[in-house]
Amino acid sequence: MEYAVLGDGRKTILFIPGGPGSEIPTGGLARKGILGQLKPYTEAGYTVWQVCRRRNMPVGHTVADMADDYARFIREELGGHVDVVIGESYGGMIAIYLAADHAALTGRVVLALAAATITDSGRELDRRWARARAEGRFSDAGAIALEYVLRGDEMAGLRHRLGPLVGRMFANSHIPAGDLLVEGDAEASFDARGVLGRITVPVLLLCGDSDQFFTPDIVRETAAGIPDCTVVWFEGMGHMRAAMSGRIPREVLAWIQ
Repeated sequence: MEYAVLGDGRKTILFIPGGPGSEIPTGGLARKGILGQLKPYTEAGYTVWQVCRRRNMPVGHTVADMADDYARFIREELGGHVDVVIGESYGGMIAIYLAADHAALTGRVVLALAAATITDSGRELDRRWARARAEGRFSDAGAIALEYVLRGDEMAGLRHRLGPLVGRMFANSHIPAGDLLVEGDAEASFDARGVLGRITVPVLLLCGDSDQFFTPDIVRETAAGIPDCTVVWFEGMGHMRAAMSGRIPREVLAWIQ
């Protein structure tokens, strides 16, 4: 499992990134944008471990299996405990199972833009995106990625024109094609509603009220199933806008403190 470590604080955060697919950014601009979102935590006195999914996952590897992988990482690399787990989007789906099945390993869990199930349209979009990248169709992958922000049939032409430009971001990826497909398939069958009652650690659930993947009804059902859950809504925000708003670290630190 590839990882990056930021900061040198006494307290620890395990950050599980979104997907399908996860890797540590290598380019200067990518590192500044993606790892820069973790800077508020290091400034608050945390050491942050951003940890990717394991490589060459077997066919049929589920979201719950991925949580087991992270639990093993915590035991082997983090001394058996982490103060806070932050799972963002796909990472939040994994964090649900980590909290339910491995509660002793963490003090608190943040589900950032994630919930216990996902809309059918969200599953289909992510699966198409994962498959296009796995097959090396990067222009198509770019156009599909733009569906996250340029939604609707009226934007199809613009997505098609911009697809090759956006697709360049995926051309240099080192994620194995098989892992992209495994994560897409795992998301397609993801439903963690049955394990929510087993979560005993405090949970913070952050979500946009216009999120097309984790709708308000899904978020409310998830929160109701977790014994100790605090919900913060990002009003007027969809999935990507909430992710890029800069609010997540502020809300997480305020909740912790």
